[in-house]
Amino acid sequence: MGRVALVTGGTRGIGRAISERLKKDGYAVAANYGGNEEAAKLCEQELGIKCYKFDVSDYDGVGAGLKQIESDLGPVDVVVNNAGITWDGPFHKMTKEQWDKVIDVDLTSAFNVTRQVWDGMRERGFGRVINISSINGQKGQFGQANYSAAKAGLIGLTKALAQEGAKKGITVNVVAPGYIDTEMVRAVPEKVLESIISTIPVGRLGKAEEIASMCAYLASEEAAFITGATMTVNGAQYIAG
Repeated sequence: MGRVALVTGGTRGIGRAISERLKKDGYAVAANYGGNEEAAKLCEQELGIKCYKFDVSDYDGVGAGLKQIESDLGPVDVVVNNAGITWDGPFHKMTKEQWDKVIDVDLTSAFNVTRQVWDGMRERGFGRVINISSINGQKGQFGQANYSAAKAGLIGLTKALAQEGAKKGITVNVVAPGYIDTEMVRAVPEKVLESIISTIPVGRLGKAEEIASMCAYLASEEAAFITGATMTVNGAQYIAG
């Protein structure tokens, strides 16, 4: 029986591309979603992937979702913590609600999911945890103190867990995308989008499939010696020292 992979936020955009690639590579994929029923239905129909609705920011809700996934597919071997939201605003106007919501969905969710599959991975001697951060978690971004903090937090979480999981056959890595050609990015005003692309040395937006490729490699047996790493996929827009 093939390994089981859970992709949070796995029915749209980058998440859907990751779900599709992992299914193609032979995983039994569970795609989580929070509320977009139409996207989940399309994902199930077009990709033949089982989709599960639960709030990744709710620890107990995640537990119930994981219980259903394990009943349907088996224990989770690969987790891609991809779910995320933005709620932008300059810091001097940012509300506590804006801060809490983004931290809960973009950072705490990774704890909620990973903590509840971690023991099983340790017992089985295998696990892959892939946290989807962002270029803005590496360099910061005006108006995104909450989002940048959450995405930077994923990098710190990854470095710690990589050390804890190493002797148990668990790798933990980060993929930090730059600007990717998704529906959300294409909704940006044309002039703003042009100015963003002008700062990307390769001269284009990234493709969701390119993020999915990196995730597929990190999930594979071949990547067993890579852990605690941050893989930047941003067209050289930002190069961490």
